[in-house]
Amino acid sequence: MEEEPETGNSSRTERKALEKAKILQRERERKVFRLVGRVLKKPEAQRSEEEAAALLLHREAVEELCRRQIRRNVLKRKQEEVFDEVDELKSKVQQLAAAVKQAGHLVVYTGAGISTAASIPDYRGPNGVWTQLQKGRTVSSSDLSKAEPTVTHMSIRTLHKEKLVKHVVSQNCDGLHLRSGLPRQALSELHGNMFIEVCTACSPAREFVRLFDVTERTSLHRHGTGRACRHCGSELRDTIVHFGERGTLEQPLNWKGAAEAAKEADVILCLGSSLKVLKKYACLWSMNRPANKRPKLYIVNLQWTPKDDLAVLKIHGKCDDVMSLLMEELNLQIPKYSRAEDPIFSLATPLHPEEIQSHTREVLAAPDGQEGPSAEERQPSEESSALQGGWFGRGYSKGRRKKKKKAS
Repeated sequence: MEEEPETGNSSRTERKALEKAKILQRERERKVFRLVGRVLKKPEAQRSEEEAAALLLHREAVEELCRRQIRRNVLKRKQEEVFDEVDELKSKVQQLAAAVKQAGHLVVYTGAGISTAASIPDYRGPNGVWTQLQKGRTVSSSDLSKAEPTVTHMSIRTLHKEKLVKHVVSQNCDGLHLRSGLPRQALSELHGNMFIEVCTACSPAREFVRLFDVTERTSLHRHGTGRACRHCGSELRDTIVHFGERGTLEQPLNWKGAAEAAKEADVILCLGSSLKVLKKYACLWSMNRPANKRPKLYIVNLQWTPKDDLAVLKIHGKCDDVMSLLMEELNLQIPKYSRAEDPIFSLATPLHPEEIQSHTREVLAAPDGQEGPSAEERQPSEESSALQGGWFGRGYSKGRRKKKKKAS
């Protein structure tokens, strides 16, 4: 009787040999890429005969490294800020003004770039949060609730009041559109509002507008604020939609309003958004329509966006500068932000006495002549530090993890 082969042991030995061969192959490839990379960095005239021969021998590595360099150069160009010359900027704004006047249903999409004038950092600009973290740099802390609506926010509010803008779709969580006086029914805050916490146990969900950033305890998949609904006792949660999450709250996200506005839009004006996130929301772009029946797209941004090729006009300028020129062309005054007219003070729900110590954020001071929070409520606790809220926290933790991986 013949002995059965030891298939188990042999297959395991074969797997180990195969894995070892793969590891050795990868190491050989790394050595080749390091060698070729060093040679390519030298000017052609300074390469030795041996180095020139190495490039001929490893042509595939040369081609791959050249492709990588091209991709890096393209990415670098996309991250660069471009400014239109003064005369060109004025000419483009005149074209934009004509489009605004002729539009039957103008919708505005806004991103972090409209709030940089309020000292709120953007994400992908040269000094943006993601940009700094990718370079291994720390991002300075700031109290985002101290920001006030900018020229752009106030211009948009006026354009809506004049019935030139029908709806605003914002990616920002800073609450500045609401504080500018823009009516809530005309606003979709797709990624939430740092001043609003909600009770999802109540039906419909119950909103509580606060005079401070409610997100200090929250982060990705952790939305509890630590306060309870005074009607049902359930824990309140913030309204922020982080990367990797899907926003389902009716308000303040107002997806229904955004989708309906996009469906009716004949002109879309994008202000200060990289559009790298917004481009993924198909319902905002009417891509199911024939190309000639889609909304005309106008973009104001200093950097490249993935929608540039589809735009009727791309304006390279700061949002406040462009909007100032636009309002001048339209012969409209830009109102200054007035704390006395800020709707957040009339919308806000005061904390109960036992809730005053439930946060460490500074509370917005009410304008003169209006009843606001008590001195005790306005004063943050001694543990307070000028850290961004949970809606920036995700970016920070992401950056720290990357840094730790590099260090390990």
